[in-house]
Amino acid sequence: MALHITEECINCDVCEPQCPNLAIYMGEEIYEINPNLCTECVGHFDEPQCVVVCPVECIEVHPQHQESQETLLARYHRLQSEPTT
Repeated sequence: MALHITEECINCDVCEPQCPNLAIYMGEEIYEINPNLCTECVGHFDEPQCVVVCPVECIEVHPQHQESQETLLARYHRLQSEPTT
């Protein structure tokens, strides 16, 4: 279940630095979440940190990327084992 930022985003910049997987980035108009990097903070925290800090509650489950906890944990492990550039 990768997360998704809706068009209600006000570009307040608080979510991006909270993402431990660097999945959040500035899109053309609003912040976006790369579903290939989003683990909903599984492996890092008990709940998605971007959702916790979002003042307008515009971060929700992405309708096209609903994944199990096992899949998210496997992605977390894969991301942790990849070398950083």
